[in-house]
Amino acid sequence: MPSSELMGILEQLERDKGIAKEILIEAVEAAVASAAKKLWTVDKEEDVRVVLDPLSGKLTAYAGETEIRSSEFGRIAAQTAKQVVIQKIREAEKDVVYTEYQARIGEIISGSVYRFERGNIIIDLGKTEGFIPRKEQSNKEEFQQGDRVRAYVLDVKRENKGPQVILSRGHKNFVKRLFQLEVPEIFEGIVEIKAIARDVGERTKIAVYSKDERVDCVGACVGMRGSRVKNIVSELQGEKIDIVRYAADIKEYIQAALSPAEISQIQVDNDDKKANIIVADDQLSLAIGRHGQNVRLASQLVGWELDIFSFEQWEELQKEMLEEVEAEEKAQADKESPQEEKASEEAPADSPLASLSSVGEKLLVELTNAGYDSIEKIAKSSVKELTQIKGLGKVKAQKLIDEVNEL
Repeated sequence: MPSSELMGILEQLERDKGIAKEILIEAVEAAVASAAKKLWTVDKEEDVRVVLDPLSGKLTAYAGETEIRSSEFGRIAAQTAKQVVIQKIREAEKDVVYTEYQARIGEIISGSVYRFERGNIIIDLGKTEGFIPRKEQSNKEEFQQGDRVRAYVLDVKRENKGPQVILSRGHKNFVKRLFQLEVPEIFEGIVEIKAIARDVGERTKIAVYSKDERVDCVGACVGMRGSRVKNIVSELQGEKIDIVRYAADIKEYIQAALSPAEISQIQVDNDDKKANIIVADDQLSLAIGRHGQNVRLASQLVGWELDIFSFEQWEELQKEMLEEVEAEEKAQADKESPQEEKASEEAPADSPLASLSSVGEKLLVELTNAGYDSIEKIAKSSVKELTQIKGLGKVKAQKLIDEVNEL
C-alpha cells in the first residue's frame, strides 16, 4: 500500500466514521510494531517501535534508537495497516449503531421479522438486528417471517459481535408511546398520562388528565367514533383498553379505575393506602373481573390495595371484627386484674356462702374476692355496697340480704 494511499484512507475514515486521525495513526503504529517484532530478531531489552509520518504517510521501524531496514518491512506494514483500518471501520460502525439506538431508548421503532430463535423474535432494523425476548411478547400475538413489526426500545447493550437492541411489545410504556403517537393532545402536553396498568394481551387501564378544562381527556384519547383507540387496539391485536379519567380525590379515582362496575361505598385508609369497596351483589363479579383482573389492574393504576366486598360479605366481616375487638378487650381486662385471678383460685370450696340459694359459683368467687367470706359480713352490708361487686345488681343484692337475714 503506497504511503499516500494509506493517509488518504485514514483521512477518509476520519470524515466518514468520525474516528480521529491521531487515534488511527497510533493504532497503525502499534499494530505494525507488533507484527515486525515477530518477524525480526532483536535484543530483548530493545523495543520495536514504528513511526508513521502524518505528512508523507511513510512508516519507519526502530529497534531502540536504530532504524531497521528490511525488504520484508514494506509488505508487513501494508498488510498490517490494512487489517487495522478494516478493524477500526468495524468498531466505528458498531459505535455509531450503539450511539444511535442508545439515544432511541424509550421510542417506538419498526422493522421486519427476520427469524425466530429460542422463543425470541429477531427483528431486522436495517443497520443492525434487534430482538424481542419471550417475556416481552404477548401470548396473543403471532408473527410470520417478513412481517412488519413495531416495538418499544427497552435497552441497548454492547456485545463483541455488535450492539444488542432489546425490544418490547409487552412493556406498559409501549402502550403509552402508542397513545402519544396517536393522540395529538398527549403529544402536545395538553392531556397527560398519569398512570398505566397492563395485563399483556388481555387488558390495559390508562389514567389520563386534561390540563385544559375545555379539552375532554377521555374523548381526546377515544377519538371521533373511537378511531384513535381503535388504531391502538388494532396494533395490540385486540387487547382491550379502559381509558380512565384521573381525579385528585382518591374515592373518585378508585371508582373510575374500577369501571365499568358501579360502587356503592368506599372506605379508605390513607395511612396504609388501602381501601375497602362495597358493591351490590350483582356488581361483585364485574368489579373483581375475570380471575381478579379488574380489581388487580385498578389497584396497580391507583397504587392502593383494594379489597372488594358484597353487602353480605361486608356485614359478616364487620361482625367478625367486632367479635375480635370484644375478645381483645376481655383478654386485656383479664390481664389487668391478676390479683382477682389469684384470689379466685384461692377461694375456699367449703365457703358458708355456698349454701345460699341466690349465690352461684361465679358470684361466690366474686364475693370471696371482695372480702365477703361469711354470712355475717353480708348481713351487715347494704345494697349499695353489694352492688359494687361484679355481676351483682340491686335486685339480686336485696334478695341476698333478705336470704341472709332469714338465716
